[in-house]
Amino acid sequence: MSDLIEDAAPGNNAHEYTVSEISGSVKRLIEGEFGRVRVRGEVGRVMVARTGHMYFDLKDDRSVIASVSWKGQVAKLAHRPEEGMEIIATGKMTTFGPQSKYQLNVEQVEPAGAGALMAMLEKRKKALEAEGLFAPERKRPLPYLPEVIGVVTSPTGAVIRDILHRLRDRFPRKVLIWPVAVQGQNCAPEVARAIEGFNALSAGGALPRPDLLIVARGGGSVEDLWGFNEEIVARAAAASQIPLISAVGHETDTTLIDYVSDRRAPTPTAAAEIAVPVRLELMGWTREQGARLTRAAGNGVAQRGQRLRDLSRALPRADSLLDTPRQRADRMADRLPAALRGATQVRRLHLGRVAAGLHPAALRARLDRHADRAGGLALRLAPALARAGSDKRRDLARSFSRLDPARLAQRLTRDRKDFQALEARLSSVALGQLSGWRARTHALERMRQTLGYEETLKRGYAVVWGDGAVVTTAEAAAAAGSLEVQFSDGRLAVGGGGAVRGTGAPPAPKATPKAPRKSKPKPPSDEPDQGSLF
Repeated sequence: MSDLIEDAAPGNNAHEYTVSEISGSVKRLIEGEFGRVRVRGEVGRVMVARTGHMYFDLKDDRSVIASVSWKGQVAKLAHRPEEGMEIIATGKMTTFGPQSKYQLNVEQVEPAGAGALMAMLEKRKKALEAEGLFAPERKRPLPYLPEVIGVVTSPTGAVIRDILHRLRDRFPRKVLIWPVAVQGQNCAPEVARAIEGFNALSAGGALPRPDLLIVARGGGSVEDLWGFNEEIVARAAAASQIPLISAVGHETDTTLIDYVSDRRAPTPTAAAEIAVPVRLELMGWTREQGARLTRAAGNGVAQRGQRLRDLSRALPRADSLLDTPRQRADRMADRLPAALRGATQVRRLHLGRVAAGLHPAALRARLDRHADRAGGLALRLAPALARAGSDKRRDLARSFSRLDPARLAQRLTRDRKDFQALEARLSSVALGQLSGWRARTHALERMRQTLGYEETLKRGYAVVWGDGAVVTTAEAAAAAGSLEVQFSDGRLAVGGGGAVRGTGAPPAPKATPKAPRKSKPKPPSDEPDQGSLF
C-alpha cells in the first residue's frame, strides 16, 4: 500500500491501475486484515431475496455496515435478524466490487444479551396477541380421560421418563412419543412438524390419533428455551385441533407456546397430573357415589312407605265403605221382582186397552179401501197407456205423411222401440207400486192381528160384552140386560142384571148355561204367527 502511495507522488511516473486491480487490492486487504470478526450493533433494514439470501444493515449511533447471509447460512442461523434487534454478528469482512462497497458476511447471529431477547419476545407476543391467538375463547377443554396421549419431547431426557412414570402411577394410558430436538436451531421446526404430524393422523388409522398433546421440556436459560418462543411453534400450537398442554421449563419459565396452548403446566410432571385423574381416587369416588345413591334410594323408599302408612291410617276401612252400598244393593234386589211384575202388569193393561180400541171391522174397511184404490189405479193405468199410445201413433201418422217413406219407416221403427221401452217402464213402475201397496196392506193386516185383542184371548183372557159394548166394571155388568163372554174359540152367553157384589160376598148361583153360539170360522191366514208380546 505504501508503494502505491509513493508511486502516486508528484513528479513520478505513476503506474496506472485498472478499476478491477484497485478493487481486488482493496478486497484482499480488507479480507486479510478482518478475516473473522464479531460485530455488535442494531439490525436496520432487513430484506430476503427470492433466491433465499438475506440482506440487512448493522448500525450504531454513527455508522452503518451492510451485511449479507447467503441462503445456506440463513438456514443455519439460530436467531434470524429482525429490525430493531441488537445482535452480535459473527462473520468476515468482504467487498462488493460492482458497487464499490464493503460488507459483512454474517455466519452466526446471537442476541446481544437477555434484554434483547426479551425485547424481541415481547414484540412477537404483542403481534400474536393482536391476532387473537391468546384469546380465552379459543382454548378447548381437555378430555377427562384420554385414551391416547401424544408427547412431543426429547426421547433421551428425563422429561419423558417423569411423564411416563407419573401416568403409570395415576392412570395408565397409551402414549405416543414424537422425538424432537428441544434446543438449538432444529428445535422450532421439529416441534412445529411434530404438532402438525399428530393432527394429521386419522382417527381410525393404524396409528391411533391422540386425544391430548403434551409439549414438554426441562428447565434452562432463555437461550435454551428460545426454540419454543419462535413464531412457527406458536402458530402450530394455536392451529392444533387436538387439545394441547404446554409443559416447557420450570414454573418461572414462560414461552410463547404457553400463551397459545389450551393449558399450561408448570412442569412436565404436572402436565401428566393434569392429563389424567388418579385411578384409585376415581374408583373410591365411584364407590362413594354408589353408596350415596343406595342410601338415598333406601331412605326415599322408607320415607314414602312411612308416608303411605300414615295416609292409610287416616282412611276408613274397606268393609265400612262397602256396608251401605251392599245394604242398598240387597234392598234393590228384594224390590226388583215386584217392580218387574208391576211394570209388566201395567204394560199388559195398557196393551189391552189399546187392543180393545182397535175394531176389526174398521181395519177391514180400511184394507178394503186401499185394495179398491189400488184396483182403480190399475184400471185407470191401462186406458191411459192405450190413449198415450194412440196419440203417439197419430202424431207419427201425421209426421209420416210429410216425410219420405224410407225415413218414415226408419222413424217408425225407432219410435216403436221407444214406445215399447216406455210401455215396459210404465208397466214395471205400476207393478212395483201395486206390489208396494200390497205389501203395505199385508203389513197392516199383520199389525192389526198382532194388536187385536183376539191374540190376547188366546193367552187365557176373555172379553165381557154387554148390550153390544165391552163391559169393564162390575157396575156396568149389573146394569147390562144380557152378557156375553168372548173366548178365543167363541162366545158364551150368561145371565145379566145381577146385583153388584163385593169381593167378600159369596158367588151367586150359576144360571143354566145356554148352548154356546158357534162363531163363524175364521179364514185361514197365510201370515206366520207373531207370538206373544211378553
